[in-house]
Amino acid sequence: MSLDTTTTPQETTAPAAEENDAESATEATETAQPKRGRKGATARKTRTVELTLTVTGTADGDWQAELKHGSTWVARGLAVSASAVSRAAKELHTDLSTTIDDVINAAREQQRAKVAQLQAELEEAKQALADLDA
Repeated sequence: MSLDTTTTPQETTAPAAEENDAESATEATETAQPKRGRKGATARKTRTVELTLTVTGTADGDWQAELKHGSTWVARGLAVSASAVSRAAKELHTDLSTTIDDVINAAREQQRAKVAQLQAELEEAKQALADLDA
């Protein structure tokens, strides 16, 4: 029994062609993939959420909050206390709390002045009533 050790030209070129194709495919894959990091990893997009919290206050100490998620209103005109606004600002950031506390303190002083004025008017009214009764 004899073995045929001769190969046809197609047999010798086909494996060589497959090797060349495999090498060029490997090179193409290497150039397409990043050199560092995870193989095949793509850049991740960080998903951001847009929430807009608006807090408004008056000199009388009336505070309101509104919340918007993207372009959709979640809450509007919610009454909140000045102390809640102050606490929330302190939790968020010192720069926020300093400015907000300044506004709250100014409103507090204005309210104290108003109370003093009303107390003086009340005393005058009590005195006028006492004069009428006598």
